[in-house]
Amino acid sequence: MSSVPAGSTSRLIHLTSIASASSENSSSDLSGTTLPSSSPFDNSQVESGDEDFSFGYQIPPKEIRDIVDAPPLPVLSFSPHRDKILFLKRRSLPPLSELARPEEKLAGIRIDGNSNARSRMSFYTGIGIHSLLDDDTLGPEKEVHGFPDGSKINFVSWSRDGRHLAFSIRLDEEDNNSSKLKVWVADTDLGAARPLFQSDDIYLNAIFDNFVWVDDSTLLVCTIPLSRGSPPKKPLIPSSPKIQSNEKQNIAQVRSFQDLLKDEYDKDLFDYYATTQLVLASLDGTMKPIGSPAVYTSIDPSPDDKYLLVTSFHRPYSYVVPCGRFPKKVDLWTADGKFIKEICDLPLSEDIPIASNSVRRGKRSINWRPDKPSTFYWVETQDGGDAKVEISPRDIVYVESAEFNKGEEPEILHKLDLRYGGISWCDDSLALVYEYWYKTRRSKTWIISPGHKDLYARILFDRSSEDVYSDPGSPMMRRTQEGTYVIAKIRNQDGQTLILLNGVGATPEGNIPFLDLFDINTGNKERIWESDKENFYEAVVALMSDYNNDELNIEQLKILTSKESKTENTQYFILSWPDKKAVQITSFPHPYPQLAQLQKEMIRYQRKDGVQLTATLYLPPGYTPSIDGPLPCLFWSYPGEFKSKDAAGQVRGSPNEFAGIGPTSALLWLARGFAILSGPTIPIIGEGDEEANDRYVEQLVCSAEAAVEEVIRRGVAHPNKIAVGGHSYGAFMTANLLAHAPHIFCCGIARSGAYNRTLTPFGFQNEDRTLWEATNTYVEMSPFMLANKIKKPLLLIHGEEDNNSGTLTMQSDRFFNALKGHGALSRLVILPFESHGYSARESILHVLWETDRWLRKYCVDNLDKMSELHASKVDSPKSSLSASGGLLANEVHEDDASNPTMRSLL
Repeated sequence: MSSVPAGSTSRLIHLTSIASASSENSSSDLSGTTLPSSSPFDNSQVESGDEDFSFGYQIPPKEIRDIVDAPPLPVLSFSPHRDKILFLKRRSLPPLSELARPEEKLAGIRIDGNSNARSRMSFYTGIGIHSLLDDDTLGPEKEVHGFPDGSKINFVSWSRDGRHLAFSIRLDEEDNNSSKLKVWVADTDLGAARPLFQSDDIYLNAIFDNFVWVDDSTLLVCTIPLSRGSPPKKPLIPSSPKIQSNEKQNIAQVRSFQDLLKDEYDKDLFDYYATTQLVLASLDGTMKPIGSPAVYTSIDPSPDDKYLLVTSFHRPYSYVVPCGRFPKKVDLWTADGKFIKEICDLPLSEDIPIASNSVRRGKRSINWRPDKPSTFYWVETQDGGDAKVEISPRDIVYVESAEFNKGEEPEILHKLDLRYGGISWCDDSLALVYEYWYKTRRSKTWIISPGHKDLYARILFDRSSEDVYSDPGSPMMRRTQEGTYVIAKIRNQDGQTLILLNGVGATPEGNIPFLDLFDINTGNKERIWESDKENFYEAVVALMSDYNNDELNIEQLKILTSKESKTENTQYFILSWPDKKAVQITSFPHPYPQLAQLQKEMIRYQRKDGVQLTATLYLPPGYTPSIDGPLPCLFWSYPGEFKSKDAAGQVRGSPNEFAGIGPTSALLWLARGFAILSGPTIPIIGEGDEEANDRYVEQLVCSAEAAVEEVIRRGVAHPNKIAVGGHSYGAFMTANLLAHAPHIFCCGIARSGAYNRTLTPFGFQNEDRTLWEATNTYVEMSPFMLANKIKKPLLLIHGEEDNNSGTLTMQSDRFFNALKGHGALSRLVILPFESHGYSARESILHVLWETDRWLRKYCVDNLDKMSELHASKVDSPKSSLSASGGLLANEVHEDDASNPTMRSLL
């Protein structure tokens, strides 16, 4: 087992150059509150000085905690006939004890061996069923019942006729383990649930696939083989050294993958947990095992339920790539499990080039045509999978019937010069084929007629994928009687057959989603719906029209839309033609009413090289710049790469979207009186043949300077109280900004980042040159190399079990040691059991406490600037802020008690 014991306090918090705990705890508002003694980590005495130390989990101030602990809203799921809606209930954050359960890290995945499923799975706590009435309102809720209290529900799936649900349940056991998963079914009219299998010994194997409906009353289930014994035991003495060889001198450049297999024991353990027995199970209780046990990863029934495409992994396995690149076999079976033929058997792929758009050799993207009973299609690369090879065509799409005649060759459907990007199927007269090329950002959409070989394919759209203003939208899909999805055809009042394009509607004023009737023959379009532009943000979610014909009359059109505003959370509506009457079907409460009146504005500004930039500026409820003066500000962002300045300057998002605040969101600090500059665009542009990262630092600093200058110009941010932060690549950004632009920010918060690019030598993010091809770029982009230049306070946070490629936990460990070696004011927090994103309540609350403490101490109080703030102080009867925006220590005016912004600051 690779997990840390539940009582361990190893590597919790490292600290250097901060004041002693006694001074931190002098103000309860500053330090937060410790968790009760039932927490897995108790408090211990904190020593002052530069020594490392540990202490218990902390919780942030109440105004932050109340938002984080707000009950989550349910997830909605519509029945196939759109006559019922599921409300899938959720809980708030899980306890740390769930993350502390033992897990196996094998072949790039993490397994809970006790439940034989992926570890750390979220779940639903209950299922409510609402009927959608004739007037489009919701009927009363019917709770699915019959399963044990405390059940954790996963993999909820409708039968094709909508009369039944299938789902898995598991329970917590006394030893803090999770039980194995069992499959249950429920009648959607009655809400009564029962186990699918009569035997108590049949459990779900959910390592890869889980179960699928093959008709209205039968499921194909991945089960744990009944013949499986105990897990293999790790030998006390290895049978041989761990050997990897490249005596054939193959070139295999791979990213910094984690959780890989390490030895023969790991291979055996992977087989043990991943091996599945497929079982056909009917609702009447009959069951039939099909096929032999194997590491099945996908089971896909044909639309007519006669055939199965069955995908599996097999040996030889690899120590250098995750299981997605293991040898992969795809077979064609009958629905009752009889082998028909092998579609492909792909060898181990350790040598996929790191260049963008490089792919695996051989057949890939093997799927059923959704508009045909039993025809499948796939793609084959012609460049050996290497994007650097110049060839035409680059990809070829093939189709073949499952009812093939011996000796019959597959049919070529389409040839592509760029990389295949998918197909939207309609019928024999229409399909849309997509291709793209990342290096140039070129994206093309082809119109083909799959059943008419005499009709030539033609280009429908040829555009830059990063030019959001020119995005025409995507075709709306309808559900077929077979449970597949195809392009919806709409007949207008003139009798023309058209399709619907659903678009985000990016404009210089923000996104204005739309729905267009589009004539694929002429290119003419008619806008039949558009979001409110002034006060709301609306979007089309799904097609709700229930019809059996190939075409739908426009007068019968019915869609599901969402609607929200800056201050009103998302609600759902059913919009019906021809009068476009909207009926609201949800009334979710505001998740954080204390911030219901927050202020939001999309701002535009320009960096010094002329590139237009945007950001979303949030201000606390009740704040008035002219009265309260500048606020402390948190700048939170994530850089992006572009090929053109024009595209980089385009506006993305809407000023009217509701401010969703996640458990680790920077927006939480609105409740603490901060201005939040959320997502200021930091475009790293490489035009033409220029590599964007060769000017990374220059463009990073230039973008940050422009954003900070704008909020200072607006008078909402104090120039000496602006903190910078980010997660993952945003953490990398944060460290670089403190190294290269110490004049901009007073402190930084960097979460789960990578700081030394020599530890990711075969590419990172969108960089596809190796360390040896672009040595200077790798070194110059690495803030680790500039640890001696970082003088502003930097808080580093990292999950101890980070499994993200490139962001190993040791990145933060080594960076902190480099900072400490140069006396930098810094702090490192390692979160036990946490991965790249943080999930346990104890961990998240502690992260928020650490962040809040850092911001209060090194942004709000910013002691080295205090003399300057005192010198510029101007008294105000309405505020304790100085004219330059500084919060002056120990100065609280009576009038401030009525100001919500000032109450949170003080």
